[in-house]
Amino acid sequence: MSDRSKIQAGHLGRIAYVYVRQSTPHQLEHNRESTQRQYALVERAAALGWRAEQIQVIDEDLGLSGAGTAERAGFARLAAEVALGRVGIVLGLDASRLARNNADWYRLLDLCAMTDTLIGDSDGLYHPAQFNDRLLLGLKGTMSEAELHIIRARLDGGIRNKAARGELRRALPVGLVWGEADGEVRFHPDAAVCAAVRAVFERFAELGSARRVWLWFRAEGLSFPLQSNTLAEIRWVEPTYTAIHKVLTHPAYAGAYAYGRSRHERFVDASGQIRKRVRRLPRAQWAVLIRDHHPGFIDWATYEANQQRLATNTHPAPHAAGGAVREGAALLQGLAVCGQCGRRLHTHYRGRNGAPGYHCAGKTVVNGRGLYCLNVGGVQIDAAVTRAFLEALTPAALQAVVRAAEQLESDRDAALGQWRLALERARYAAQCAERRYRAVDPENRLVARGLEAEWEHCLGTLATAEAELERRTAQQPRTLSPQERQHLEAVGADLERVWNAPTTTDQDRKGLLRSLLEEVVVAVDRAQACARLTLRWRTGAITTLEVPLPRSHPPALRTDEDTIDLVRRLAVHYPDAIIAGVLNRQDRRTVRGERFTAGQVGNLRRYWKIPCFQPPTVTPEGPVLTIQEAAQNLEVAPSTLHRWLNDGFIAGEQDTPGAPWRIRLTDALKALFVAEIPPGYLPMLETTRRLGVSRQTVLQRVKRGELDAVHVRHGKRKGLCIKVIGTDPDLFDPAP
Repeated sequence: MSDRSKIQAGHLGRIAYVYVRQSTPHQLEHNRESTQRQYALVERAAALGWRAEQIQVIDEDLGLSGAGTAERAGFARLAAEVALGRVGIVLGLDASRLARNNADWYRLLDLCAMTDTLIGDSDGLYHPAQFNDRLLLGLKGTMSEAELHIIRARLDGGIRNKAARGELRRALPVGLVWGEADGEVRFHPDAAVCAAVRAVFERFAELGSARRVWLWFRAEGLSFPLQSNTLAEIRWVEPTYTAIHKVLTHPAYAGAYAYGRSRHERFVDASGQIRKRVRRLPRAQWAVLIRDHHPGFIDWATYEANQQRLATNTHPAPHAAGGAVREGAALLQGLAVCGQCGRRLHTHYRGRNGAPGYHCAGKTVVNGRGLYCLNVGGVQIDAAVTRAFLEALTPAALQAVVRAAEQLESDRDAALGQWRLALERARYAAQCAERRYRAVDPENRLVARGLEAEWEHCLGTLATAEAELERRTAQQPRTLSPQERQHLEAVGADLERVWNAPTTTDQDRKGLLRSLLEEVVVAVDRAQACARLTLRWRTGAITTLEVPLPRSHPPALRTDEDTIDLVRRLAVHYPDAIIAGVLNRQDRRTVRGERFTAGQVGNLRRYWKIPCFQPPTVTPEGPVLTIQEAAQNLEVAPSTLHRWLNDGFIAGEQDTPGAPWRIRLTDALKALFVAEIPPGYLPMLETTRRLGVSRQTVLQRVKRGELDAVHVRHGKRKGLCIKVIGTDPDLFDPAP
C-alpha cells in the first residue's frame, strides 16, 4: 500500500499539524539546518493535498527537551487537538521530534488510532490503527528513547570525568576567574573586588555572624561586586544578605573545587503538575571535592570553622549554649541552659517595658503541651551575672579597653580602605568616559550627547566618592599615643561606667559576656523564691550564685459583674467610645478608680470575650439607627428627634439610663415626617386656636392617640401639624 493511498477524504477535510522542536537553545542557535528542514514540512503537507489554510505549525517547544511533557505546551496542545478529532495528519521530521519517551509516544499513537489520524515523518506516512504501521512506529519510539539514554550517558560520563580532574569549567563566584590552562583558577585581576571579598571574611572572623557582616557593609555605605555570569562585567551594587552568605559558604573561596553540590528533583505539586526543584546536598554527598585545587582567600580549616559557626548561629544545638548574638535586652540569650533538662533556654519579653525573661519547654516535648521546666523573669538574673562578670573582668579590664580601641581603629581602617578603592574605581570610570567622549566625531551629535551625559554621570559619582572619602578621613581617629593609652587605661579602671554607657548596645554586652562565659545553668526554686545560677567560664572555672526572685503578686483586681453585664448588653448596639460615655454618666469607675475610656472598654471587652459592635443590618421592621443617623434619613435636626422623643410623638429604645437613644426606622415612622402639610392638618398654633386648648393638651392628645400628627420638614410652616379637619367636607365646615 502506497503512502498516498492511506490519505482519505476525511483526512483532507481536517487540519494538518507540523510539529517543530529543538532540544536546547544551543541547537536552536547553531543547528539551523535542522530547524529549516522541519519548517519545510509545510510544503510536504501541501504536496499531500492539504490546502494552505488547513496547515498549522506548532513551534512553541523550540529549545525544550522531548524527554517529558511537563513543560511542553505545544505537544500538550497537539495531543488535545488529536483527541478532539480535529487533526488529519501530524508531520514531524522524525519520531524523536515528537517525543523521546515511550509514555508520551504511545499515548499519542493511541489517540491517533482512535481518531483516525495519520503520522508522517521523513520516511513515509503511517496509520497507527494498522498493525504493521503501529509496530514500526513503536520500534521507532523505542529506538529514540534508547538513543536519548546513550547520548545522556556519554555526556554525563564525559562531564563527570572532567569534573573529577577539576577541569570542568563552571561559573565561579565573584572574586575568582578561570585561567588559560586546564583547571586553572586565579584571583580576579581587579584589586577592589578581591578586597571586598577579603573584607567579608575579616569581618566574619571578628563579628561571628553573616547578618552582622551584612549590617557592617550597610552601615559603612560600602558597595559589593556582583557578577551574574562569566561574560558579564563586574557591577557594584548595594550588598545583600544572600551575597554575603554565599561568600562565606562557597568552598571555592577556600581553594577547593566542588561539583555536584545540588541535585535536581521532580515532584508533583498540589495541582497535579510535575515541577522541578534544586536540593542542596550535604558535603558527604558531593560528587567531587578537590581540596587545595587553587589559591583561596582562606584555608580549608578556616572554611570548616566558618561553616560550623554559621550552622550554630542558624540551628543551635538544643542541649548546648551558642547561637548568633541577636538584638534584645536578654543578656543570657544563647548562654542560659536549663538546670533540669539541659536544654538551651528560650527568651521572651513581657510588660509595657519589654522586661526580658527565660523559659524552657523541655517537659512539653516529653509530657505534652503547657508544661515548662522553668519560666522566670530575667531582670534579676541578668543583673547578678553582670556583677559577676565585671568582678571577674576587673584584673584584665585595662588591657581589654586598649584592645577594644585598637579593634575600633582596625574596623575603621578596613572601611576607609574600601572607600579608597571605590574612589580609584570611580576615577578610572570617569577617565574612560572622557576618552570615549573625546574620541567621537564632534559632528556626530547623537553619539556625542550620549557620551557627554555618561561622562557627566561619572564625574558626579567621582565627586561623591571624593567627598565621602574626605569626610571619613576627617572622622578617622589617629593611632593611640602613649598619653591616650594611659587615659584609656584610667577609664578602663571604671569598667562598670563603660558597661552602662548609653553608647554601649545590648549586642556589645552580649559579645563581651561570651568572650569569658561558656554557659550559665539556671535552676529555679519556687518554694524558696530564688534562682541558682552556675557560671561556667571559658577558663574552666565555675562560679555559683543564688539570686532572690520577687514574690508572686496578689490577685489582680477585677471589674464588678454588674458593669461587665452592662458592657455586654451595650456592646451589641454601640462602639467602645459610646459605651465609655454611658459608664461615666452613670458614675461608674474602673478598678483603679479612673474614668472609663474607649481603650479601657476595649480591653475589658476583649478580656471577657465580648464581641465588638457590628453595624445594624436591615430587618423587615426597619433598621435600628442612632439619633444622628435617623435625623439624616428623615431630613430633620437631631434636636427635633430628641424633642419628639421627650414629648412622646415618636418612640425610641434606651438600654440603660444615660445610654444613647436608638430609633427603629419603620415605614410608619417615615410617614410621620412629610415635606408639605397634608389636607386636613393645621400647624400647632392654629390647632390650639381651633380647639381652644393649650399646646400641652394637644401634645397629650397626640401621645394618647386621640389626634393624628405629622412633622413638616420644609417650608415656612415646618414643624408639628395636627389633623383637626377631615378631608371630606362636613355640614358645619366653613366654606372655602
